[in-house]
Amino acid sequence: MRIRILSFFLSLFISHRLLANFPFPWQMNLQEAATPVAQQIHNLHTMLVYLISIVAIFVLFLLLYVVFKFRAKKNPIPSKTTHHTFLEVVWTLIPAGILLAIAFPSFKLLYFMDRTYEPEMTLKVTGHQWYWSYEYPEAKIAFDSYMIQDADLKPGQKRLLEVDHEVVVPIDTNIRILLTSADVLHSWAMPALGIKQDTIPGRLRETWMRILKTGSYYGQCSELCGVNHAFMPIKIKAVSKQEYEQWLQAAKQKFAS
Repeated sequence: MRIRILSFFLSLFISHRLLANFPFPWQMNLQEAATPVAQQIHNLHTMLVYLISIVAIFVLFLLLYVVFKFRAKKNPIPSKTTHHTFLEVVWTLIPAGILLAIAFPSFKLLYFMDRTYEPEMTLKVTGHQWYWSYEYPEAKIAFDSYMIQDADLKPGQKRLLEVDHEVVVPIDTNIRILLTSADVLHSWAMPALGIKQDTIPGRLRETWMRILKTGSYYGQCSELCGVNHAFMPIKIKAVSKQEYEQWLQAAKQKFAS
């Protein structure tokens, strides 16, 4: 019995490591960060979890203290105190300090997420009902990316996440991402990369990524865009720069625009 229980928890740990690039059952934390932006998002998230835990425990302690200290049985004659200048100053300054402690890292992260000033390549993303189009402007490559239907899935492929044409990018490269939509609002969301950007018809939005390790990363449309909203997966394959150059040469023949 002990061996079975240990095997169960070990399988959960192994699953977490193997399936870190997409969500999995019983996931208890964020997907493993694969970009500097995602790493900073995770750091801010962890700080906020600790901070809110301390606040919650402190408030719980105060409530329990008041309940037991000032219960009717122990204080048959309630206090008539209406003002306490010191307490009023304290409970104003402490929340203000907490808000500032949250605000400054948040603003810094928002500025960092906005764009890269040293892009090495550009990827244009266009949302459609209900698929994605991708364009590599410098290489003059463009293609559409549709979800692979259940009947066409091969062994080992992930239901609702696989696509017929995946995005291929090199690692350790500052990639500028331009996003727009051809019809309605969509949202290009890649949790492991720290990206969730709405695509808006008639507007061009910008973000960036720098993937730190090779692998396949999955995301989905995160803006309700119609009946097939749930069937707009995103797949990015990050490869070495040498492999990317090889893919680029083949893609120029296959997807030349």
